Amino acid sequence: MTHPLWRPFLDDGNAARQSQRIAFRQTEPGPPQAYDPSWTDSYLRVRDLVDRALGADGTLRHVGSTAVPGMIAKPVIDTDLLVPDVLDEEAWLPRLEAAGFRLIFRDAIAGDAHRQLTLGDPNTNLHVWSPDAVEPRRHRVFVEWLRTHPEDRQAYADAKAVAVRADERIRYNDAKAAVVYDIYERAFVADPDHAHDRRPRRST
Repeated sequence: MTHPLWRPFLDDGNAARQSQRIAFRQTEPGPPQAYDPSWTDSYLRVRDLVDRALGADGTLRHVGSTAVPGMIAKPVIDTDLLVPDVLDEEAWLPRLEAAGFRLIFRDAIAGDAHRQLTLGDPNTNLHVWSPDAVEPRRHRVFVEWLRTHPEDRQAYADAKAVAVRADERIRYNDAKAAVVYDIYERAFVADPDHAHDRRPRRST
């Protein structure tokens, strides 16, 4: 049996998508740092901006490491935004751009149509998806698992430290990919609602 949110292991997914980049972010992320409680307030500022721009046409969620108390993270607020149809850009993109967001990626992730926008202040990644996308559901599983499993928070923190020191030819997210995959495997096996047979990643 395979968990419905399972994805095959990719060790170069972030590097592969760089050809889909259409612009660069306003503010560079900087290195990982200790958890900052003010990140919650930063997320609320982003939520207010999105609410004013889209109203009922968007649903926002705080994801990524800044959503996990105690987790070291690059000081960038990661968010998932669900809109009625991510491909209907005219319905949502101009309103977000007017609020200060910049479109930097137009791509697909594991089959899910995806748009990534950034904001300079607070430094933000806004990932835009349609309601049926799988990837935002995976993000929620990952955040909830890290919030309740300190041993995996530490494993992920250790992976970030290694990724920062990785060969510059390897992108930061790809350098963490193996540990991220292993954490998902543990979360899927423990899910009481879905059976999952472990699928070990290939050795790297």
